[in-house]
Amino acid sequence: MDKQASFPALLFGAWRELHFEPFSEGVEVHYLWRPANGPVWAFLRYEAGASVPQHIHRGLETIIVLEGSQSDENGTYSAGTVICNPPETVHRVWSTEGCTILIQWEQMVEFID
Repeated sequence: MDKQASFPALLFGAWRELHFEPFSEGVEVHYLWRPANGPVWAFLRYEAGASVPQHIHRGLETIIVLEGSQSDENGTYSAGTVICNPPETVHRVWSTEGCTILIQWEQMVEFID
């Protein structure tokens, strides 16, 4: 993608109408921006009890929790929370109740589990 893109009303709930695809067990993804190189923007939707294995960030990760809550080793983050994980951060992520997040990866993560 090398052209500007805009996504009207997504933060007001329009993301609920997007087509999601499998990402990992119990987690689905909808990519908004996914160039060959550079930052990726996506929505991740976790089923209750779903998790993502331990991974390392090679670039900044920014998350906005839209609904539900997401947890990692540092805490539980409810809807409205913005989380920034700097490069070289290592963690695993889960959602006890299920959640949807808007996420931006400066570079894709590397799974280490």
